[in-house]
Amino acid sequence: MTLWYEGPLASFDTETTGVDVEEDRIVSAALVVQDAAGSRPRVSRWLVNPGVPVPAEAIAVHGLTEDHLRCNGRWPAPVMEEIGRALAEQCAAGRPIVVMNAPFDLTMLDRELRRHRASSLARYLENVPLCVLDPRVLDKHLDRYRKGRRTLTDLCAQYGVELAGAHDAAADATAALELVRAVARRFAGRLERLSPAELHTLQAVWHAAQARGLQAWFARNGTPEAVDPAWPLRPELPAAAA
Repeated sequence: MTLWYEGPLASFDTETTGVDVEEDRIVSAALVVQDAAGSRPRVSRWLVNPGVPVPAEAIAVHGLTEDHLRCNGRWPAPVMEEIGRALAEQCAAGRPIVVMNAPFDLTMLDRELRRHRASSLARYLENVPLCVLDPRVLDKHLDRYRKGRRTLTDLCAQYGVELAGAHDAAADATAALELVRAVARRFAGRLERLSPAELHTLQAVWHAAQARGLQAWFARNGTPEAVDPAWPLRPELPAAAA
């Protein structure tokens, strides 16, 4: 019997105009599908003209300038529709979706669907079970006392995963997929008896605990930043708070 982490997985990633999931926009996205460990992945890419300025800080990260997006990107509405349907297809096929720092990318997509499609991610997935694997949450739970940062670059170095072309959505999605396989192999004794669906439920609990710990650390250090415990998707803000 094939272990889940050697079997079919999909992976999703975005590049954006910034880090505010309520206000910033998606400029590129990728979905990587792999039928088994070591098999050739199938990659779908989207380039988006967000219709808003792209800050220099964001361009410095992903290299996608306003001119490039204006000339080569598509309007957001049809792209978000395609992405929503593509994720639903993977879920319907029973493939777990790998998303590094899932509350960021999935919430960004949800807000874009609300903005441009008058819809939501939940509506696209209402008839299929969502199963997310987040390498950041998994690593932080399984190796919680290891010091150091846990960005995608850091985790790839920790687990010996190649990351070629960081901050390209397809490259990041591919690396995150391989990272989940690498984490699961290293901690096989603790993970192999758990199904991806069970891990999805557990990660919500683990992330909430991790968020509480980080919030406490912020409080001790006088940092006013709030940490959202929701995973894999942040709830929509009430209209009065938006």
